[in-house]
Amino acid sequence: MQNTITIYCKNTKEYVEIPRGTSLKELYDQLALDMPFPVIAARVNYKVQNLNFLIYKPKDIEFLDATSESGKRCYVRTLSMVMACAVRELWPNCDLRIEHPISRGFYCTIRESREVAKEITPEVVALLKERMQQIIAEDRPIITEEKQTKEVIRLFGERQEGETTLFETLGNPYCRYYRMGDYIDYYTGALMPSTGYIHLFDVEQYHGNILLRIPCRRNPNKLEERCVQDKRFGIFKEYVEWNKLLHISNVGEFNKACKNQKSFEMIKLSEALHEKKVAQIADQIAHRESGVPRFVLISGPSSSGKTTFSKRLTIQLMVNGIRPVVISMDNYFVNREDTPRDENGEWDFEHLETIDLPLFRKQLADLLDGQTVKLPFYNFETGKREYRGDTLSLEKDTVVILEGLHALNPKLIPDIPREMTFKIYVSSLTTVNLDNHNWIPTSDVRLIRRIVRDYRYRGYSAMETIARLDSVQRGEDRWISPFQEEADVMFNSALLFELAVLKRHAEPILDEVPKYCDEYTTAHRLLKYLSYFESIPEREIPPTSFLREFVGGSSFRY
Repeated sequence: MQNTITIYCKNTKEYVEIPRGTSLKELYDQLALDMPFPVIAARVNYKVQNLNFLIYKPKDIEFLDATSESGKRCYVRTLSMVMACAVRELWPNCDLRIEHPISRGFYCTIRESREVAKEITPEVVALLKERMQQIIAEDRPIITEEKQTKEVIRLFGERQEGETTLFETLGNPYCRYYRMGDYIDYYTGALMPSTGYIHLFDVEQYHGNILLRIPCRRNPNKLEERCVQDKRFGIFKEYVEWNKLLHISNVGEFNKACKNQKSFEMIKLSEALHEKKVAQIADQIAHRESGVPRFVLISGPSSSGKTTFSKRLTIQLMVNGIRPVVISMDNYFVNREDTPRDENGEWDFEHLETIDLPLFRKQLADLLDGQTVKLPFYNFETGKREYRGDTLSLEKDTVVILEGLHALNPKLIPDIPREMTFKIYVSSLTTVNLDNHNWIPTSDVRLIRRIVRDYRYRGYSAMETIARLDSVQRGEDRWISPFQEEADVMFNSALLFELAVLKRHAEPILDEVPKYCDEYTTAHRLLKYLSYFESIPEREIPPTSFLREFVGGSSFRY
């Protein structure tokens, strides 16, 4: 057997011969790469690996820092383990729960039990930060270990009751976990080799608990700027309370409920809670003290369920005696070849000027002037605007529902007074975590929705949808997210069971992504998330469900 192998380094675009069994860290040191920020992990044949990973066969290797999406995720996972270990060392009978992202950080609680949270005081936060800094200064090695699942269940079960549910429901013969001295923990992806790789973080009080602050992806030498997201926080809190009605706080408990034939109960209750929330928003519009608004503006990021929300809200407004008319701004997209380009020359589908603003504003003015307009229809498969004979005119008491990415942007209809509008922000905010320390990013859930929808209705492969991800996220950060807190109300379209249903649709689409392309990194990550869920049938999902917008079978016309 040869003692050397040849690898291809994507950072240098060169082939390098190295001894068999070289670690990624050793290879990085040998290459002496000049990266703008410290290395965190590497992509090996497009899968993200820890720097302790040993190379035995020819590979394509790309080293990552915190400016990459995969690198940032690795950094945050490692920081999470440091924080969880610090909590355990300071308060042995408590456990950290990383609830959800908020205000460009992560909202965390310290639990004495499932029902009881530890009181968070300035002294508690200061102690926690000091212990985290100590763990980082000690540069503790983080070791990857793998054992039979029954042994892993025993190890985690000894640590704290209730931490083994996910392992018990996965059905894998072996499980991989991480060790830092005597402390063990489980994470869904690669971590950095030791705690000394953490160079920047902060913890502070937030809504009576803790906000874990992380480095900015654009410049990892500074923290993300904290932003106000009080309304978004309220939505998360509301949905966590809803999940308590089902006695489900993590995916392991969800899977157990599915195996106990309770999936239909979850579907019915989740859908009923959605319907109740939509009805409450309709009541709020109908009984507003300043009078019924003329325009209801519905915005949100891609695949958040805006279209289905507008249709369900229409029904509830009619129950209140209001005559609504929905105008989808998607139908005012410019032809694809006229779409604005971003700084990389790629189509920027989230840009405000993807909307034909002159046409949109003229038709809106004509409608308000009592005229009849010919409505456009945008064909996503051809990328062209069409006219199919649809017309629209408004009665004096009609409420106009404007639904689209940019509905809350003040530049969309600058001449309409604020008091004539009611603003709604729709998003899909994941409310069930894999376990106490592993969350499912909201952006990944929406991406899975979009992959299924684009494949089914717009003729895009998963690779094509993933390839546009960075552009989509930049557009959302610039054109959509900044206006969410200006909404009068927020609505969360996430469903507790949706990944268990989307799994059957998404997995074969994601499996088509070639294993040797940049998009495979994301496809592999999404497939891993889906693998944690028990698959459930969709026959009990009502035809008006938000999920039907993506998997088909809706009674609404899109």
